[in-house]
Amino acid sequence: MSIVGKKFPSVAVNAIDELGDTFKLNVFQHAVDKKKKIVLFWYPKDFTFVCPTEIHAFQEAAAEFEKRNTLVIGASCDTAEVHFAWLSTAKDNGGIEGVKFPLLADSTRRLAEELDILDYDQYDDESTGDNVPYRATYLIDEDGTVFHESINHMPLGRNVGEYLRLVDAYTHVQQHGEVCPANWEEGKDAMKADRNSTAEYLSKH
Repeated sequence: MSIVGKKFPSVAVNAIDELGDTFKLNVFQHAVDKKKKIVLFWYPKDFTFVCPTEIHAFQEAAAEFEKRNTLVIGASCDTAEVHFAWLSTAKDNGGIEGVKFPLLADSTRRLAEELDILDYDQYDDESTGDNVPYRATYLIDEDGTVFHESINHMPLGRNVGEYLRLVDAYTHVQQHGEVCPANWEEGKDAMKADRNSTAEYLSKH
């Protein structure tokens, strides 16, 4: 069930930073307390193939997200210890050394289960606990409300630039009360939420 327009679940989860420090992180509370937007992206598993390409792509875009008052947080169901081992592995060896944003270690799967993003069909026996999350992405505003969610299947890596565009669009809506048409980007025309504005926009484009 979609949680767009709803508050993100208020669940504290183990997390780790690039220094190896572990702590509890409640994504909802973090957004509210810091008064920042958050892009939370889930990936299936540490030490895999597509996952490090996405994690490095989010790291490369982290400064652009920060310019937009947005924090980046990664998440999987691996333990904090496994996260740190991967954070300590060089990029040219398939690792994620150099990644600075925190990683959730939802090893109990409490948050992943609440979000209903686990792929039980990947494994024959659910009781093994090896079920892993899809590539789910959540954009959360300063009040802890989800304004975007998407879920990719395992083989499909994300386009990080699209999340920057969505943050720009949502910020424009917040600041100007306008709506953003298809393929809108920062600096392009937006519209008022009425039929006349739509007709005028379509006539120009």
